[in-house]
Amino acid sequence: MTPYGKTAQNAIAAMSLMAEVYHEAPPVRLSSLQIAEKRNLMKPVVAKVLTVLSQAGLVTGAPGPNGGYRLAKPPEMISLFDISIQFDRLEESLNCPFGKEWCGNGPQCPLHNELKELRENTNRFLQENTLVLFQTNKEESS
Repeated sequence: MTPYGKTAQNAIAAMSLMAEVYHEAPPVRLSSLQIAEKRNLMKPVVAKVLTVLSQAGLVTGAPGPNGGYRLAKPPEMISLFDISIQFDRLEESLNCPFGKEWCGNGPQCPLHNELKELRENTNRFLQENTLVLFQTNKEESS
């Protein structure tokens, strides 16, 4: 179970691979096909998330035989929140499972405080964890 949606999960999977091979110089670039194969993702999904991540300034792409994608910043500067916010609505407000007549329009629902705490914990988790985790894990397993 992850605290973010499927598309954000795919984006984190793609970016974690780029974090594993990240070097300032010479830069290591991966094609969308390489990422798809290594992370067992569908190539169109990888292409879609890379386009969004590129527009957000989180990855850079270069065309051609030596082209591909790489992180636009060092792994420690990219949080899971930076990635997931591109694909998921992580707004502060909660959608009440009891319907719009509850929380915000009347009394708070029985789950309000727990849901609010869960959202805050999820956002904190995503903000505090960066792609450097994947780079560290790779080095430790070598």
